[in-house]
Amino acid sequence: MTASCRRPGAEAAQARPMSPASRQWGRLILREMRAEDLPTLERLEAELFGGESWSRALLEAELAQAQAGDRTYLVLTDDEQILGYAGLWFGDGRSEADLLTIATVPAARRQGLGGLMLDALVDAARDRGCTAVLLEVRASNAGAQALYRGRGFVELGRRRRYYQHPAEDALVMRLDLGARNRFV
Repeated sequence: MTASCRRPGAEAAQARPMSPASRQWGRLILREMRAEDLPTLERLEAELFGGESWSRALLEAELAQAQAGDRTYLVLTDDEQILGYAGLWFGDGRSEADLLTIATVPAARRQGLGGLMLDALVDAARDRGCTAVLLEVRASNAGAQALYRGRGFVELGRRRRYYQHPAEDALVMRLDLGARNRFV
């Protein structure tokens, strides 16, 4: 799995909090992001996303928004280090969720870790009542596109020059979570 799928400059709104339970598979633990993760994430951002990396200030703001309740950020760790992280904005849960970022460290790719994080975020969107999950992915990122297609995402279109460093189009993909009865 490749690392870069993200919505540049994620912006915020506020809603009720969500606390996905930690999940564990052997030595792997998927848990909510914490403030003490930020120094490592800032370093990983620069390594994985280069010119598209989020600043420390943006990471702090996103974590604060997660604590306010309209999004969630998860980290995947083993006993020693962060292997990946991912985030999802679900707003008030009345429409579509947006995958904000998902990344795995290079040494941990192609081991299904991106799928674990993606599945947890899709579950969170479903639990919040979202009708779909949207994402943007680099047009050249065949590995990530294969992951998303394998999970049922379909391509909706293309955003020209969505990414700036380097300039590249993004494919917009969507996973339908099914209609729900809003009156129940």
